[in-house]
Amino acid sequence: MASAPSPEVLRAPLVVEFPFTRSLGPVQSAFLTGLRERTVLGVRTTDGRTLVPPVEYDPVTADEIRDLVQVSATGTVTTWAWNHEPRRGQPLDRPFAWVLVKLDGADTALLHALDAPGPEAVRTGMRVRVRWAAERTGAITDIACFEAYEGPEGGEPAPHDGEFSDPVTGIVAQARLDYTYAPGRAQTAYIKALSEQRTVGERCPSCRKVYVPPRGACPTCGVATTDRVEVGPRGTVTTYCIVNIKAKNLDIEVPYVYAHIALDGADLALHARIAGIPYDQVRMGLRVEPVWTEGARFPDHYRPTGEPDADYDTYKEMV
Repeated sequence: MASAPSPEVLRAPLVVEFPFTRSLGPVQSAFLTGLRERTVLGVRTTDGRTLVPPVEYDPVTADEIRDLVQVSATGTVTTWAWNHEPRRGQPLDRPFAWVLVKLDGADTALLHALDAPGPEAVRTGMRVRVRWAAERTGAITDIACFEAYEGPEGGEPAPHDGEFSDPVTGIVAQARLDYTYAPGRAQTAYIKALSEQRTVGERCPSCRKVYVPPRGACPTCGVATTDRVEVGPRGTVTTYCIVNIKAKNLDIEVPYVYAHIALDGADLALHARIAGIPYDQVRMGLRVEPVWTEGARFPDHYRPTGEPDADYDTYKEMV
């Protein structure tokens, strides 16, 4: 008897994108503000080396260092690699070279883009200079790129107090990852079952544990899992947290609760939002059930069933 064909494995393009916000210490603040003012700053270490980009602690001694110096906007390529297909958000929208440039007066190299007509125009040891961006805001992108340079070398680094009007004290970097996700055989079946408002896990043939979501293999025994088991839909809150910070683009008022829920028949807790009950009344052992919205491929949230709380011994292994 022929076996049933395996379901087609799902694939989907996904984007993870978020703004990364960080504050700046005195050295990084001076460095980025300096770029806005077309000034390149480094920092001098306790052994007399000049580091560009600057750091706030000596990489050899771990001492705090704040001895700022100004270096030249010209330098020498120490190594490079040609980028045939620039990606979105990279410094140039045409093929270019990634280069490490040791600026005149510096002892370390700075990574940036070199605008060149082709790889044959790039070499280790070539002289380059900074091409400044037309509009500068206090970011590494204030250096638009490097370009070939035929002029003289810059002088020795000069002391700089790092003082500028309206200094940059923080930055926001847009982090983004584009990729194609293929969940695999086990999770494809899990996702397809969810679209039918069913929750399906897989049982290990050795230890008999049921994993939801399924992984395709038992993480304890290391053997493949193929025996599908429908679990839930009800379950028990094993542990939880109260969220007090509102996430951007998430239309849920704070505070709200996210919990680990052990669905009936499963040996692994999954996480989901709890609603339909005041946040300060959510508790371990609370019995809950899924709430689906029309057209959704997964439960919107879980709500109390009204049943008595589960005994701790029935879910303690999943806390």
